Parts: sequence; structure tokens; C-alpha cells
Amino acid sequence: MDQWLRDYFLDPKTEHDDHTLFKIDIYETDDHWIVEAVLKDYVSSEIKVRIENTNLLITAQKHASLTSPFPKKERTIHFPFKIIHHCVTAFFQNGILEIFISKTQNGLGKNRYITLP
Repeated sequence: MDQWLRDYFLDPKTEHDDHTLFKIDIYETDDHWIVEAVLKDYVSSEIKVRIENTNLLITAQKHASLTSPFPKKERTIHFPFKIIHHCVTAFFQNGILEIFISKTQNGLGKNRYITLP
């Protein structure tokens, strides 16, 4: 996992996406892998979190008005393990999305959207 984290953050595409889409950080604790996304211009109803096999997809799209459509911004993080088999929760507060992937609690084992409270 340590090597995967190093490779992820050294990838030029990661840095490019941090500047052009939205910034993502990944942390590891004893119990969780934590993905943090900075989405200060959005509200929770404009954000979707989905897990598909080994992928975590974060999508942010402003509610479009008739005069000003907003493009969708999406980031995909490819984990070195199947995150569908882990319990995943997400919280959004003060422009920061935090996604917790449990190391100890099992998930449903299927692709799914993660509900933001």
C-alpha cells in the first residue's frame, strides 16, 4: 500500500488533476484509508461518490441554470484492492469531502453509490 500511495502522488496526472479539477489527498490510519477531496464551490447535493470494484469515483457538478451550464468534474482513484469488499462511508462539511474505507469492516461486495448525510 505504501508503494501504491507513493506512485499515486508522484504520477504527473494526479498533480494535473489536483490543479484542473479538484485536489485529493489520501491518508492511512490503523482502521481506515481516508480520501479527502476539496470541493469548496459545491454543496452535498451536487456531489456523488461511487465505488466500482477497485475504483472510487467522485463526481461534482453544479446545478445548471438556463443561462450558465456547469461542466461535470470527476476524479477516479484506482485502489490496489477491491474496495467494494470494504465498508465505505462519506461525509461532506465546510467544502471538504471525506471518504472512509474501513480496513476491518466488510462491505456489500458490489458496486454502489455512497450516500452523503
